[in-house]
Amino acid sequence: QVQLVESGGGSVQSGGSLRLSCAASANTFTMGWFRQAPGKEREGVASLDNFSRTTYADSVKGRFTISRDNAKKTLYLQMNSLKPEDTAMYYCAASRVMATLAPQMYHYWGQGTQVTVSS
Repeated sequence: QVQLVESGGGSVQSGGSLRLSCAASANTFTMGWFRQAPGKEREGVASLDNFSRTTYADSVKGRFTISRDNAKKTLYLQMNSLKPEDTAMYYCAASRVMATLAPQMYHYWGQGTQVTVSS
C-alpha cells in the first residue's frame, strides 16, 4: 500500500500563502488534494496525473498550484491569496488509476494538515 504524510499547514491571515507537502511511500498514477471543513462534504481541490494533466476546483483556480517531484515522491500544493473560506483540513490522496476530483476514485489517504485563514 501507499502511505501519505502531509505537512505545511498552519494559520495565516487573509491574502497570505502556504505551501503544503505530501510525502508518499510510492509513486501512483494520480495524486490530489482534498479539503473538508466542519459540517461540509469533502471537496476536491486539485489533482495531477502522470500525463501532467491538472484539474482544479473553480474556487481555487488562479490561486492554487499543484505540482510534484517524482524523484522525491512528494506532492505539493502552493496556495496563494488565501481566503477565510479556504479554512479546512487538507488531505493528500493517491490513486492507482486515472482520476480527477472525485474522492471515491482515490485509494490512499493521508491524515490531513489543518489550514486556518483569518480575516
